[in-house]
Amino acid sequence: MAPRRRRTDAAPLFAVAAGAYAANVALGSAVAAKLIDTSGFRWLHHAIYIATCVASAAAFSALVWGRPRHASRRAALVLAPAVAPLAAIPYLGTHSRRHPLVALAAAPFIVAGLICSRLVTDRK
Repeated sequence: MAPRRRRTDAAPLFAVAAGAYAANVALGSAVAAKLIDTSGFRWLHHAIYIATCVASAAAFSALVWGRPRHASRRAALVLAPAVAPLAAIPYLGTHSRRHPLVALAAAPFIVAGLICSRLVTDRK
């Protein structure tokens, strides 16, 4: 019999973190490509960035309370390296090539955390 698959109870937090990150990347890319002019509402990019950080921190907290415990810890630990690029973004400036590169450095960890939170193998 194949192992049963279920998601962690923290999976919605990982989905929110990934969604906020994707929205921020989409908005930032549209502004960089000059498809959208955000000069009147620059705060939006910052607000989505803050939402991404808060949602990522909430998802990381599954390390302590998430069930099933092993899978939640794995998903949280996979997400953990995203902290470095997310924390560095405000200090690198916004009008250089570093900003999008550092922002995209968090993507693999956010996606991996989302995947790990969704696909939990229950080995009984």
